[in-house]
Amino acid sequence: MSINIPRGTQDILPGEVELWQRIEKKARELCEKYQYQEIRTPIFEHTDLFSRGVGDTTDIVQKEMYTFEDRGGRSITLRPEGTASTVRAFVEKKMFGLPGQPVKLYYMGPMFRYERPQSGRFRQFVQFGVEALGSNDPAIDAEVISLAMNLYKEMGLSKLKLIINSLGDKESRNTHREALINHFKPRIGEFCSDCQNRLEKNPLRILDCKQDRDHELMKTAPSIIDYLNEESKAYFGKVQQYLTHLNIEFEVDPNLVRGLDYYNHTAFEIMSNAEGFGAITTLCGGGRYNGLVEEIGGPETPGIGFALSIERFIAALKAEGIEMEINQGIDCYLAALGEEAKDYTVGLLQQLRLAGFSAERDYLNRKIKAQFKAADRLQARYVAVLGDDELKNNKINVKNMETGEQVEVELDSLVNYFQGLKA
Repeated sequence: MSINIPRGTQDILPGEVELWQRIEKKARELCEKYQYQEIRTPIFEHTDLFSRGVGDTTDIVQKEMYTFEDRGGRSITLRPEGTASTVRAFVEKKMFGLPGQPVKLYYMGPMFRYERPQSGRFRQFVQFGVEALGSNDPAIDAEVISLAMNLYKEMGLSKLKLIINSLGDKESRNTHREALINHFKPRIGEFCSDCQNRLEKNPLRILDCKQDRDHELMKTAPSIIDYLNEESKAYFGKVQQYLTHLNIEFEVDPNLVRGLDYYNHTAFEIMSNAEGFGAITTLCGGGRYNGLVEEIGGPETPGIGFALSIERFIAALKAEGIEMEINQGIDCYLAALGEEAKDYTVGLLQQLRLAGFSAERDYLNRKIKAQFKAADRLQARYVAVLGDDELKNNKINVKNMETGEQVEVELDSLVNYFQGLKA
């Protein structure tokens, strides 16, 4: 019986993985420019972290987590997102006491959610995210958004739409919460069981329901924008002002509700407008989460961040028809004729590699014509041909595969020859 890959997962093979590496490299380079430092947290955590940090009314906690009991009887969950783990590390390692505030972090790695697999959405997926902890300045909200936008743009994406909203401070949210309860309560029986359960716990989450999105009460639900107090309005106004200063176009969408319980003030999503991208257009989501650090046991600390899926990033690149030159070729392919020459190329290959050159040789005992075909497949810029006679005379023939020019080089000077070409 053959063993197949689990549903909702994927193998990323050579020829594909290079694009992943390109995106990951660009993300790291941008984070370095923005002064965000990498953090790596465990792939599994205590379940309570996500119940408290993500929110027990969310679909993630209620339906999508991979949770199991370990041999010690502890409830363990494969991480479904990166913010809660990052904040847990921030609290546990007392990073709030570091001299350099705010603490600006990024992470990249696999996350796990049990949901229906579809295009660009997997049960094991890779997230890149950033978190800025310790600042209430709306300018850092704009900075976080600009980092995400610049990452997409620098990889060539142009059909992007940024939507933003304010969920307000605690006072604004409480006032809005009561208005939502009064709005939905008389007809809550017409909604799904999830919405009914959320009415008293977190009515804002009803607005994020996919099943009842077309219900008439959704269209007339009280908007959070109408319930913002003066402080929240001023904060949201500053975020918009800074985005304008950064030449970042945006739309205000009062219906934008992030799916995690810890958000307040700024919330945002970046979407793809590319034709054929699919029904689910969101590429990236994030927002401010003042209160999350306290929920996980730390001191009062404001925070803001975002997360994006690499899989959906790649899907957006394909939807816009963006192709990247992935295979850069190799510097040299060593072709050998004769047993002594083949033996010698083992050490010669090592010399080239240690000198900083990408190089390869034949391992299948192929004829010289087949070795040249292998060099073509690898896009070798040069092929160095060594026969037994050349070996005796300390010579090797080097062919430029672009021009066809061929020169004879002293064998023990081959590395120096290539170094001269690069100078």
